[in-house]
Amino acid sequence: MANGPDGTDTEALGSAYQAYGGELLRFARRSLHDPQLAEEAVQETFARAWRSRATFDAEVGPLRAWLFAIERRVVIDLAVKRSGQHAEPLDEERADARDEIDVALIGWQVEEALRRLKPEHRRVLVRTYFGQCSGSELAAELGIPEGTVRSRLFYALKSLRLVLDEMGWDS
Repeated sequence: MANGPDGTDTEALGSAYQAYGGELLRFARRSLHDPQLAEEAVQETFARAWRSRATFDAEVGPLRAWLFAIERRVVIDLAVKRSGQHAEPLDEERADARDEIDVALIGWQVEEALRRLKPEHRRVLVRTYFGQCSGSELAAELGIPEGTVRSRLFYALKSLRLVLDEMGWDS
């Protein structure tokens, strides 16, 4: 989000909300299982983004990833706060809530990274790891040599690592 006296901050915030508000709300709803708390999470996410807008660096990662990282912390804060209102949760319960949110965020990051791969690389990677297809089975399915499957898989994994690094992957 740009800084400037001409209102570009406000315009950038509005554009970011238009572009990512719906996705952030869906993530918060899935994580919190409470529509009102999810709306609060999105509002707090944009409030925090606004307050720390000077720290955003598009060269480090895309705005979407930055907003989701902020929302992840907001969702954790709200989940812990909510659980503290009813009864003091055990440390294990807090860890479980954080783990569930972490799993959701990692899933989103991997999905987004896969979406950015070349179609032929994505196809081989998904069919190999998620479809549990062997190299020879995949070669027959795609009508290409098995060596080509191995080559595409190698480059798919290499590209996936680069994309995840660009997104600020920390696992």
